[in-house]
Amino acid sequence: MCKPRFCSGFISLVAVATLFAGASAFAETVSFKAELSGANEVPAVEGSGKGTVSASYDSVSKVLTYTVEYSDLSGPATAAHFHGPADTSHNAPVMIPVSTGYASPMKGAETLTDAQAADLMAAQLYFNIHTAKNKPGEIRGQIVKAK
Repeated sequence: MCKPRFCSGFISLVAVATLFAGASAFAETVSFKAELSGANEVPAVEGSGKGTVSASYDSVSKVLTYTVEYSDLSGPATAAHFHGPADTSHNAPVMIPVSTGYASPMKGAETLTDAQAADLMAAQLYFNIHTAKNKPGEIRGQIVKAK
């Protein structure tokens, strides 16, 4: 049997530990992908450029971590961004800029707002790489949950 002063402290400690354990039980890491091509641009762009996006989103930290690999563009990448919200047939403003440079592979991590996270989960974001020849975008791909 514990003394009242120690017992209440122990119960408080167990309650706090349970809260933290419960929060991590609801944590979810979701994987995403995109296939980048000129055919996915709106309007479509002819060319041999291609690429992939691999990403994961942690619902507790709200951090989106991504890697983008590409090849065969008409020239060096001049910009790259996540755009949204939009489906595959529409364009949208830049939502998340890439700030780590444009050489392949691009790697980065960004903390999302609740609205950005909702658009990500609803497949309403796309990734776009721009070049001097194709200023509006040379290759694009819709960000979707990886299966």
